Amino acid sequence: MQEASSKTATDIRHDRGTTWRNPAKLDGPTTLVRMLDAKGIVGVAKTASDYSKTWSRVPAPARGKTMSNLARIVENNKEALAELICEEIGKTLKESRGEVQEIIDTCEFFASEGRRLYGHTVPSELPDKQLMTHRMPLGACFVITASNFPAAVPSWYFVPALVSGNTVVWKASEAAPRVAMALCDMVWAAGVPREALQMILADGRETESGLQMALREGFVQKIGFTGSSEVGLKISALAGQYMQRPLLELGGKNPMVITSSADLDLASDGALFSGWGTAGQRCTSLGSIIIDKRVAKDFKALLVSKLEKARVGDPREDVLYGPLINMTGGMRFEDSLSMIEAHHTVSGGVGRITDQNPRQHFVGNWNDGVYYHPTLVSGVRRGDKIANTETFGPLVCMIEYETLEEAIEISNAHGYGLSAAIYTNDPREAWSFVRGNEAGMISVCNTTSGAEAHLPFGGNGKSGNGGRQSGVWAVDEFTRWQSVNWDWAGKLQRAQMDNDNLTPDLTFTL
Repeated sequence: MQEASSKTATDIRHDRGTTWRNPAKLDGPTTLVRMLDAKGIVGVAKTASDYSKTWSRVPAPARGKTMSNLARIVENNKEALAELICEEIGKTLKESRGEVQEIIDTCEFFASEGRRLYGHTVPSELPDKQLMTHRMPLGACFVITASNFPAAVPSWYFVPALVSGNTVVWKASEAAPRVAMALCDMVWAAGVPREALQMILADGRETESGLQMALREGFVQKIGFTGSSEVGLKISALAGQYMQRPLLELGGKNPMVITSSADLDLASDGALFSGWGTAGQRCTSLGSIIIDKRVAKDFKALLVSKLEKARVGDPREDVLYGPLINMTGGMRFEDSLSMIEAHHTVSGGVGRITDQNPRQHFVGNWNDGVYYHPTLVSGVRRGDKIANTETFGPLVCMIEYETLEEAIEISNAHGYGLSAAIYTNDPREAWSFVRGNEAGMISVCNTTSGAEAHLPFGGNGKSGNGGRQSGVWAVDEFTRWQSVNWDWAGKLQRAQMDNDNLTPDLTFTL
């Protein structure tokens, strides 16, 4: 049995552990992952808190330079890191390379933000007085990330947090421990002290307990979390007890509206990629196709044809998607499949791919890993459970509508608000959807999936609390505003009371 490297930021070891297996090769080598208990987590948080003042005093341009260094290091190791992502979570090599590129883009953007942590100078209403604002770091940040993007999403947190002058404790996913360790090694090689970024592995119960204690001791000033809406609610409540606002990136039931004016071939390509790419294990994966009933039959035939021909299997090959991340993910997805009802029509197959439930156009040996059929469920009604629940697997619903107003209403009804898309060639339809949908991110003639480093990423409702990752908006999440009122008049000046206003003649007329 291969043991995970002990080269972590804290070197705290504990007997608690779990075993990781490659989801594409279940009978292959295993990795024993050592995990911390709550007490160990508190110790790591204290280290981060103690070092936060030291790191904050490093000039911001120098902090930004470490991210420029990191971009070059990641670029030099792009293929190796992509291979590791592919091996640990079963993401295709092509998508894994895209994930690594996202780290590079994020670093390149925020490297310059080290020279642009802008405040303001503001004129005073009183003489001999200067007003200004500064961005100040928060302190120690506690970041929890998920397994589906084990490298890119963590960078969305720790890159802006570090550039802004904060220290970070990163609770990485135990499903991708070697990716986490490799990424940390690169961050430290870029010049970031180990005390400034510490990575831990722990189960959910110990993480919750450790975080509670760290908050109580004053060791954590900001929480970042990517994961389920249910856990996000608990974290929001916990942070609220300490007058903190967490940064939450939660689940989604991301709709794609297809109107009668749409290019159906283009729309079907978008649905195929965003619905079943990464085996539907993105927070921005397509959840429901909401389609004009006048073109529903033609679109379904087109999509089903592409779905049936899609290559599924070994993630190292040219396939649409590989396995689910682990057996736990498979069991959760089975719960989603149980929501299929008698009035639904299923296309593409249902359940795990096995000798008894085979699939054409499969690449490799389905007995090697956690592989599931791509499933399209049509005939779905807006009130069905499956229409309002995140499935997090290779399953997409299809709902028909009669008017665009009805489509917009359906697209908001589930209460999630992460990502949404519309395919149309009518600008009025596009604008109506943009104005009417409540998601944080909307695409026109593009998919529900995809993020760029210089745009805000995040959702509303059950998908988040309004916080945003990426772009300059992320800096707002990891800094606090400080106003400075500098008076050199040598006498007491009272705002709104000692103002010298010029006297107008408001009775003047020509």
